[in-house]
Amino acid sequence: MRKIIVISFITLDGVMQAPGGPEEDSKDSFLYGGWSVAYWEGILEKEMGSQMEQTFELLLGRKTYDIFAANWPEIDPNSIINCVNKYVVTSKPIPDDTDVWKNSKRIDGDIVEKVKVLKNEDAPDLHVHGSGQLIQTLLKNDLVDELWLKIYPITLGTGQRLFAAGTIPTAFKVKECKLTSSGVIIASYEKSGDVKLGSF
Repeated sequence: MRKIIVISFITLDGVMQAPGGPEEDSKDSFLYGGWSVAYWEGILEKEMGSQMEQTFELLLGRKTYDIFAANWPEIDPNSIINCVNKYVVTSKPIPDDTDVWKNSKRIDGDIVEKVKVLKNEDAPDLHVHGSGQLIQTLLKNDLVDELWLKIYPITLGTGQRLFAAGTIPTAFKVKECKLTSSGVIIASYEKSGDVKLGSF
C-alpha cells in the first residue's frame, strides 16, 4: 500500500488558495494571490526540489492539473513531474498525452473507491498539490497519510482553507520541522491515530 501525501503552502489561518500568483485562482474574488512569493528563499527552494526529486506519482484536482499542465513543461522540461503518472479527478475529458501532459489519467465516478484502489497498489506514493476540493474529499474519508506543509507567518482571513469541510478528528506526529530566515515553518506530519482526550 502506498501513502497519500498532501503538500501545501498555507497561511497561519490555514489559507491555501493561490500562493503562487495573482492569476492562479481568483475564485470568490480572492484578492491575495501570490501571498507566498515574498518569502521564497534558498531553503524553501531546496526543500521543494528535494520533494520533487523523490519517487512519486501525482493525484490532482482538475484546476491544479490545468495549471500544472500549462506551466511545468515550460518551467523545467526535464523535471520528473513531467514524466510521472498523473491521476486527475475530473468529470470532464482531459487531452491525450500527445496534446498536453504525458501519462495523465482521468478519475471520475466513485472517486473515493477509485482512490482507495489506487492507494492499495504497489506503486510510488501519491503526492497531492493544490487541489483544495479534492483534499476535502480525501480528509473526510481518512485517506491522507502525511502532510508536508510550508506554514507562512501571515493571516489573510479569507480564501480556501486546507482544513475545511472535510476535516475529521485525527492525530498526527511531527516527522521533521525546519524554520527559514523569513519565518516560514517547513513541517511534515504523519497520521498517528485517534485524538486522545484528557483533563487537567
